[in-house]
This record gives sequence, C-alpha cells and structure tokens, in this order.
Amino acid sequence: MSTVRAGSRWIRADLRARRGQALLTVLAVAGIVAALLTAATLLEEGTNPWRGLFAQTNGAHVWAHTRDQPELGRLLALDGVARAAGPYRSAPVTVVQEGRKDPAALRAVPATPPEVSRPVIVEGQWLSTAQPDGVVVERSFARSLGLRPGEPLAMNTLSGARRVLYVRGIADTADQGFYPEWTPGLVWVLPVTLDQVEPSLGRSEWVTGLRLKDEDATQVVAQRVVVTLDEQLQRVHTWREVRAAMELDNRLLGTLLALFGVVGLVAAALALANAAGGRVLGQLRDLATLKSLGFTRRQVALLLIVEHGALGLLGIGLGTVGGLGVTMAVFGSTSLAPLPVVAIAGGTALVVLAAVGLPAWRGGRTPPIPAAPAAPPRGHLSRLARLALLVRLPPALVLGTRDAFTRRLPAFLTVFGLAVPMMMITIGLGVWATLDNFLKNPAQVGQTASLIVKKGKLTPAEAELFVSRDPDVRHAYPGSTVNALAPGEARSVRVRAIGTSTERYPFPVAEGRMYTRPGEAVAGQGLLDLLGVRIGDRVRLTVGGSPLIVRIVGRAVEPDLDGEVLSLGLDSLAAKDSVPPGFYALHLREGADPDEVRARLLAASGEGLEVQRVVNPAERLTILRVVIVALIAVLALIGLANLLTASALGLRDHASDLAVLKAMGLTPRQVTATLVTATGLLVVLGVFLGTALGALFVRGLIDLQGHASGVGAGIGRAPQPVTLGLAVLAAVGAALAVALIPARRAARVPVTAR
Repeated sequence: MSTVRAGSRWIRADLRARRGQALLTVLAVAGIVAALLTAATLLEEGTNPWRGLFAQTNGAHVWAHTRDQPELGRLLALDGVARAAGPYRSAPVTVVQEGRKDPAALRAVPATPPEVSRPVIVEGQWLSTAQPDGVVVERSFARSLGLRPGEPLAMNTLSGARRVLYVRGIADTADQGFYPEWTPGLVWVLPVTLDQVEPSLGRSEWVTGLRLKDEDATQVVAQRVVVTLDEQLQRVHTWREVRAAMELDNRLLGTLLALFGVVGLVAAALALANAAGGRVLGQLRDLATLKSLGFTRRQVALLLIVEHGALGLLGIGLGTVGGLGVTMAVFGSTSLAPLPVVAIAGGTALVVLAAVGLPAWRGGRTPPIPAAPAAPPRGHLSRLARLALLVRLPPALVLGTRDAFTRRLPAFLTVFGLAVPMMMITIGLGVWATLDNFLKNPAQVGQTASLIVKKGKLTPAEAELFVSRDPDVRHAYPGSTVNALAPGEARSVRVRAIGTSTERYPFPVAEGRMYTRPGEAVAGQGLLDLLGVRIGDRVRLTVGGSPLIVRIVGRAVEPDLDGEVLSLGLDSLAAKDSVPPGFYALHLREGADPDEVRARLLAASGEGLEVQRVVNPAERLTILRVVIVALIAVLALIGLANLLTASALGLRDHASDLAVLKAMGLTPRQVTATLVTATGLLVVLGVFLGTALGALFVRGLIDLQGHASGVGAGIGRAPQPVTLGLAVLAAVGAALAVALIPARRAARVPVTAR
C-alpha cells in the first residue's frame, strides 16, 4: 500500500512539474478522437437524413414518372412490390417570390395522408378540403423561398396563367432530395386544386411510388417497371438516388476528417512515445531511487505507463465526449452505433498504451543506483556537424549542430513527429487551394455560364433576342436538359445538351477530347462508373421513348449529381427534345456583375424572362475551411508537444555542458544560440520533410477523392509556393520562439547555481 501511495505522489509531482506539456498531450489526443468520431458519424449511413425520413414517411423505394395514368394493378402485380403510393397527377409551375422565379411541381394528393410515402408535417397542418387553396411545401424548398404557414404562394403555369395559393403547412419527405440540389421543388395540393390551376392533362405527368418487400431487390423491380410501362415511362428514380442526394457533403467531410484523424493518431502516438522516452531519460535518478526503495521492474514500468497513459486516456475521454457532442449539436442526435465508438476509443487506447509501453519498459530496466549517470551518450560527430565545422560556422552553431543528433532515436522521433503534422497541414492547405480555385475559376468545374435564362412568358425567339442584345453577354448557349433511361440500370440519368457540336459549350475535359460532331458526348466520372464504360465506348440511352446513341469521347469534371451526367450538343438530341431550347446559358464578359445583368434582363423583358444565377458547387463546401482550421490547430498541438519534449531533453542532456561553455568564453547569447540550434535543426528538418511530402501527395489524394465521389480526377491543386513558404516560416518561427524561452532561461542561470 505504501508503494502505491509513493507512486501516486511521484506521478502527481511529475505532472505538476510539466503541466503545459501534459495539457498539450491531452488536448491533442482529444482532438484526434473527436475528429475520428465525427468522421465515423459522417460516413455512417445513419447520419444521412434520408434514412430517418424514409422510416418516418414509410417511403417508396421506386418512383416512376409517366405521361399517362398507369394501371396500378399491373404494377402491384409485379413480384417484389408490396404497396403503392399514387398514382398522383403532377404539373410543373414556376413559383414567383420576391422577384425570383423557381421551378416547382404541384402533386395532387388526397386530404387523408397516404399510408405509403406519407409527408411528415413540421409546421402548420396537412391539406384540408375546407381550404382548397391551401398547399403544403417541402421543407428545403420552403426554406429556400423563405416561406412560412399562412403566407401566399404565387405561381405561373405553363399556359401563362397566374395563380395565388396559400401555404397551409411545411413537410419533410423522402420522395426526393433537398432543393436546390434536386429540382423542381415539391408542393402538395388537393386534386381539385390542381384541376383548377392546370386543367390540361397534356401539360402534366403521373407519379407512382412503389414500396418493396425487400429493398435489395430495388434494381430488379425497377427493371420490371421499365419493361411493364414501356413507352409510357418518362423517367424513374429509386431510393438510392434520393439517399445520395441527401448526403450532401457528409461523405467528403467524413473522408477528410478520417484522413486527418488516422494520420494525426500516428503523430500523437509518436509525440507520446517521444514524451515518455524523454521523461524516462530525465528521471533516471528518480527511477533509480525508486528501485533502491524496493520498486520492482514491473512496478516502475507500470508507474510510467500509468503516468503517461493516463494523459492519453484522459484525452480519449474528452475527445469521445466532444465528438459525440459535435454530432448531437449538428444532427440533433447521434446515430452512431455503440460499436464504432468503442472501436475508436479502444483502438486509440491501444495505440496510446503501445506508444508509452516501450519507454516504460526501458525505464523499468533502470539499475537501482541512486547516482545513475545522466550524461548524454558520446560518439562521433554527425556529418552535419562536420559540415558545420568545414564551412567555419560560428562556434555556437557548430556546437548546436553537434548536440542535435546526440541521441539518434529521440532525434528521429522528433523529426518524424513534426513531419507528419506538417504533411497533413500541407494537404489541408491543398484542399483550401482547390476550393479557392473552384471559386476563382468556375469554368474548371463546368461553371463557365454565370446565368441561366428561361423564356418564361416570352416566345423562344423573343428570349433569344433579349439575351443576345445585352452588352455584357459574351456567348448565349442554347440548352436543354432531359432525363434518359440508362440501359440495364432501370433508372434515369441526366443528359445536358448546351450549344452545338460546332459552337460547343466549354466543358472542362480532363481526359480524352471534346465532342466535335453530332453523336459524340463527354461524361462525368460517376456516369462512366455507373454504366461500366470507358472513353471511346458507345452508349444507348432512351429519351422519352426515343433511342439516343452516342459515343463517349471524353471525361468532363462534373460536380452535379455525383458525376452521373452526360453532356453533348443540342444537335445530338431529337428535334422534339432540343427545339425550342429549354434555356440559355450565358457566358458573361470578364468583370461583368451577374446580378446587374440579371436585373437588366428582367427589366428589359418586363419580368417576362426567368433568370437564375448559377451556384458554384464550391460555395456549399465552405464548411471545409472551418474543418481545416480546426484540424490544423490540433496538428499544431501535436507538433508543439514534440517540440517541448525535444527542448526538455536537450536541456537535460547538456545542462552540465553549460558551465563548460561559459568557461570557454561563450556569452549567454551564444549559449542560447547553441541550445536553440540543437532544437531548431530538428524542427527545420521535420518541417521541410513534412512540407515536401505533403506537396508531393496532395494533388493525388484530392484527385482520388474526386474519382471516388464521381466528380472525377484532375481537380486537385497544390498550395501556392507563397502559401507554403509562409506556412514553413510560421511553423519554424513559432517553434524557435517556443524553444528560445527555456534556452534563454537556462543560459542566464549562474554557473554556481549548477
């Protein structure tokens, strides 16, 4: 019992003596664990809001859009189909709200909420026959328009008629993704209301949802739906596309956090091993005294493991609480299963204990001699020290160069422990540079056009005349977007036609070439993966019952719809799909303000045109900047912990040399320079090595993630040389400033005080 009390007192005394370093270790481990837990949550399917909404709404697995009302009995008779939602008539309208125009689809549903695909009311009430002019708006669409229950909703129909309905409620659904990533916006109305707003059946479609007995049979059932409906079918989508659309950028954030977390864990383990090894070297006399008092090897080793492992375990506890707290704050509740939490916490604990285990074992082998020598090991001069002598550097720098590599293993751990965080910081700066490049050069992600103009109330000829007359419009590319059935996939893909094969829209082609004739197209990486084709292959799609056969000649960087987009010229589509064009993509002259051009076009057309700004996909990834800053802070803590260990070990090793140096005539400033050089040299090597490795791998890692997400490779950017230079200077400068404080304090201590 006395041994336990003595050991606990010794641990408390040692931790009080190095509070700053202990705090840094705890915070670094906590940050790493929090990052890993947040990453696991973001990568977990349960985080996807689709799963909760699908369960709440009893959602449908397959949605079919047809020109005419389908025979529901034929669909219910398909093997694997359990129940159905609809068929519901749906008509397109344009919502006019505070000067902006947004596409929407009015879906006629009964006043009694359906059993399958039942919207969940979050504000207001469901539809009622007592208020036939009431509507229920999907929540993300309502948020985009700033709508609340009781407010009017003005809309224009395809015939040009204007109607005003009133928002009765706002609801969540798993039928489609969030607006505006998924368009058009969804608005539920009563059948009698839709008959009044859009009486023409020719300007509407029918939507039918099928709930399956087994979601794994989705692909097979969807294919049966395609065969059954045949030419009636316009497009079909499944729960998988909705889930992917609702993921937003969770998986990208999760992957980034996981990468930083795993590499940061390695760096934290090195920092712990270095700190434990340094403390063992600094406590040889204390450990020898403990051995002489009766402590066995195992007890001394256990004492060291408890001391250094407790810091890591405390960090794991704080990180677990913090990580779960972040997920609770962001998602309202944590959907992460207990097993991943236990695995992350337990795995980190094993890494921590393994990192401190070897130094603790070495400490347990300390001989029980109170006067254990503390002098540093002797040996030959390092090559770097010889080079310093050869070029006749000042004595202080030569001595510091010699001292830097007195102990080879701690020196290696320090260099490597600083290189790993610096490598990840460089990769983080590369992600930042890639986002900046997207924002500054939107054409590199297919955003050459700044505005999308639809004819609205005007004729196609009038719309073309207005856009061609504006002085700030450099090019007006006519375009049309259609949905095509993919062969063998039983689902729809997006076909985007802009310009022609001779006047091509400048899609960013990363592989292959741009199309130059009708029947050629470029595809996103997601579409190539979906169809299992390569550049040079021919693809047969079905657009509105008509075949579309194209040869893929290139791969374009495609941020929309997970890269599942086929881009071609209007002259590759059938006349019914391309004439008249559905919109005009406006490429403005350099320096033109899109908002001014938009206002001018609306004023000139008497609000007849529909003009929308093109949203750069990088704008929704700004959260990455916050994540990068937070992760850089955690990595900096790890590097600082390594630096403090190196400084303490250097001072401990050469404390007896300070009197000799002063006796040789070195001033306190020169002694300080010697100590700072010894630490600073390791810092410079670690920082430069980490920066070089990060700059070497950053583009490949970003392109790898781009390929996996469907956007495609060719998007990665390395940090600018100026940015890297400033990062290196900041890291080295901060490290030297931290090392300077204990060095100056040690250099000013009188010789007699030693």
